[in-house]
Amino acid sequence: MMGCQAAPAQLFYDFCIDDHVPAEHLLRGIDRHLDLDSLRAQLRPFYSATGRPSVDAAGE
Repeated sequence: MMGCQAAPAQLFYDFCIDDHVPAEHLLRGIDRHLDLDSLRAQLRPFYSATGRPSVDAAGE
């Protein structure tokens, strides 16, 4: 099952990337303008509809 997170998840560690990447960092600006919805739609057929959802690689 393909997962998509609305907020960053804290899995098994006590580390928050927001605490370590400055707000003005170049990658934050790119992330705000990068839309992966069409890519997710193209990949959806390759994921199972059963089971646990995957961890979203985009980390939205």
